[in-house]
Amino acid sequence: MTHATPPDLIPSSATFNLKPLLVANMASTMAMMAFVAIIGPIARQLHLPAWQAGAAITVGGVLWMLLSRPWGVASDRRGRRAVLLTGVGGFALSYWAMCAVLVLSLQTMPAATWVFVGLLVTRGAIGAFYAAIPATGQALVADFIAADRRAGAMASLGAANAVGVVIGPAMAAMLAQHSLSLPLYVTAILPVIAWLVLWKALPRQEHPVQSQPSSLHLHDVRLRRPMAVAFIAMFCVAIAQITVGFFAIDRLQLAPELAARAAGFALTAVGIGLIASQLLVRKLSWPPMRLIRTGAVVAAAGFGATATVDTTGLLAACYFVAAAGMGWIFPAFAALAANAVGSHEQGAAAGSVGAAQGLGIVLGPLVGTLLYGFGPGVPYLLVALMLMGVALWPSPASHKPVVAV
Repeated sequence: MTHATPPDLIPSSATFNLKPLLVANMASTMAMMAFVAIIGPIARQLHLPAWQAGAAITVGGVLWMLLSRPWGVASDRRGRRAVLLTGVGGFALSYWAMCAVLVLSLQTMPAATWVFVGLLVTRGAIGAFYAAIPATGQALVADFIAADRRAGAMASLGAANAVGVVIGPAMAAMLAQHSLSLPLYVTAILPVIAWLVLWKALPRQEHPVQSQPSSLHLHDVRLRRPMAVAFIAMFCVAIAQITVGFFAIDRLQLAPELAARAAGFALTAVGIGLIASQLLVRKLSWPPMRLIRTGAVVAAAGFGATATVDTTGLLAACYFVAAAGMGWIFPAFAALAANAVGSHEQGAAAGSVGAAQGLGIVLGPLVGTLLYGFGPGVPYLLVALMLMGVALWPSPASHKPVVAV
């Protein structure tokens, strides 16, 4: 049974330290993205078909989608610290197991089927435990940060993730020059660092937790907009990620090696755009809906223009503009969800939004590749139209959010 902490012992927003959460998010994302960067060469070395490498990544997204909400609800009942430490600890152990499977496979070269099974199980476990980190982290921010400052705090989390997105693949590429195993040894340390930082720094006194299951449902009208925006945002990003390499070959007329380089430049520009825009959000103090509308227009312009480009430089520039807009949307829908529910529902709300993001990650690549068959620019035009729909979606006249402080 969980006992409520007396209110005078609960850290206030003035004393709550966000930095440990930023470090943990960055370290975890670095590990995840480093693996994505090297799975292609490792799969080729181990004679794994490309679809098996893709399936291993997809299963993590599916489990993230399915488990984000249960993790969030668990944090409402058990407390943020306990669930975050469990999630990051499980993430670390699963990541170690995956690295062990790959290192041993590179040394012994077993049958590809066994490698695939091991990779599928361990990568799935990584996704399952990773789902706890964003859901519970966002709920923790909502516990201690006032409503008018939540978008800025969520943007700080997003910027930390974006730094991990940029540094993780770059570090993996540098280490892989020596051997494919070296990035696995080095990145296995990152989740451990994340767990130690959180264990040391997370508040041990928390807001009262729920002893009963949350009554917040996925179809709760208060979450309709933040969940829809979360799904569309991740759906659009997933389409842009999966199609950029093909676009560089077909539209820019580049050889596969040069196309991979062009795609790398574009995705690096995405990371820089996300970091810059989310740092700017911290300074603006705009309400979530203004951030969503403005960000959606900017992102739609970037993605729409992508459909017309014919040079590597313009491709990277358009992806930068699109990412700058998306960098305003991501923290805004998280803050919108947090501001719409009560303090006892924060974990369930963050988990529900995380589930919507996971669904976008799963469906985006499928829809994007199907639409690409109609022309290289078609997926980008769809993305631009969807984002303009987000920008133009009217707010209910009687909308009165429940602000949890």
